[in-house]
Amino acid sequence: MVLVSCAPAPVAEAPTPAPTPPKGMIYIPGGTFRMGSDDPMFADARPVHDVTVDPFFMDETEVTNDQFASFVEATGYVTLAERPLNPADYPAVDPAQLKPSSIVFSPPAAAVSLSDPSKWWKLVPGACWKHPDGPQSNIEGRGMHPVTHIAFVDAIAYCKWAGKRLPTEAEWEFAARGGQDQKEKVTGGESNTFQGEFPHRNTLTDGYALTSPVKAFLPNEYGLFDMSGNVWEWCADWYRPDSYDTHEAKNPVGPPSSHSPAEPGVPMRVQRGGSFLCADSYCQRYKVGARGKGAVDSTWSNVGFRCVQDIP
Repeated sequence: MVLVSCAPAPVAEAPTPAPTPPKGMIYIPGGTFRMGSDDPMFADARPVHDVTVDPFFMDETEVTNDQFASFVEATGYVTLAERPLNPADYPAVDPAQLKPSSIVFSPPAAAVSLSDPSKWWKLVPGACWKHPDGPQSNIEGRGMHPVTHIAFVDAIAYCKWAGKRLPTEAEWEFAARGGQDQKEKVTGGESNTFQGEFPHRNTLTDGYALTSPVKAFLPNEYGLFDMSGNVWEWCADWYRPDSYDTHEAKNPVGPPSSHSPAEPGVPMRVQRGGSFLCADSYCQRYKVGARGKGAVDSTWSNVGFRCVQDIP
């Protein structure tokens, strides 16, 4: 005799739908990944280690000039590069020379030693987010380019106004990898980096000498644009070259303070993603696991940011 059960078959629970992100943001599902790089060029990105991050929303693009202009119009905010300098902070400098300035890429006419960045970087009075190449320049026609000459405090101010925050370094790398564990480069084809002989001869193979409009290149698997090249992006973490020696396994926020052996005593935060100046012959830090850094009060023509937001 065969007994036949009349009990209903169990019904699999439907997966929880992903939350709808705010306009201009992407849902990043979170998970566990191997953070860092074994590339011998990137000693500060070792050891590779397991990290888990919770889901979050992330801006699909770097913050643009148009977006930053809306912030400034609404708040009257003045960026660090536009603020007057305090003569007391520069006792050895003629006060007449203390003008608001920022650092601009100025390519030399011929090959130079790659050990001396002063050959291609110049402190330019009047350079700021509204005048990215110097006082004679403007952002007309560049509204969809990433905003640049942004200090860490400027990025924080924008994020607060927008109801967002800067990503942690772990969140940034998880998002950049697009679910592809330990890949070397961001998927999406070409990106805005330097081709040719750095720093004097750019062949413009990608079509851009400086910044490119956001979304000019294909996105990664999560739908994020420019996670490689274009401009460096500020992260919330303090920078240390030994950050990965001791780390939290879940939602790490980085060390409690910074240290850079090359510039001891200078507070630095992490920057990620490389920029339009990353070249295979000089800087390969457009690669996913590579780390960058910047003094919190520095402003450059190749540094911007994007925001994230916690999921309610």
